[in-house]
Amino acid sequence: MLKNNQGMNRVFKSLVIAAGLLSFSAAYADDIAEGKKVAENRKKGNCLGCHYIEGGAVPGNIGPPLVAMKARFPNKSDLRSQIYDATLKNPYSIMPPFGKHGALSDKEVDLITEYVYSL
Repeated sequence: MLKNNQGMNRVFKSLVIAAGLLSFSAAYADDIAEGKKVAENRKKGNCLGCHYIEGGAVPGNIGPPLVAMKARFPNKSDLRSQIYDATLKNPYSIMPPFGKHGALSDKEVDLITEYVYSL
């Protein structure tokens, strides 16, 4: 009987962990979807104004294409910093410092970071 209870406890713990991971994955997917909306919004991020994004309508070509972002920015915080204020790394960057100038809130910068990092 004791072994049976231990087995049931393991199964229950596994189910709880799996449910937590599914919840986390759903929340992460929601952040990516919200980040895409902000990134493609012409009055907010407007990433498509300068960058090619696969599937994006009327992309620009001033900035580099947003592809293979995990390879280009292994550290996600470096990508966030680039979006927040590109002039920190390159004072002559033509990319607007979205966070520094308040064009985007910290939450919006975080959402765009999640989206762009997923590309």
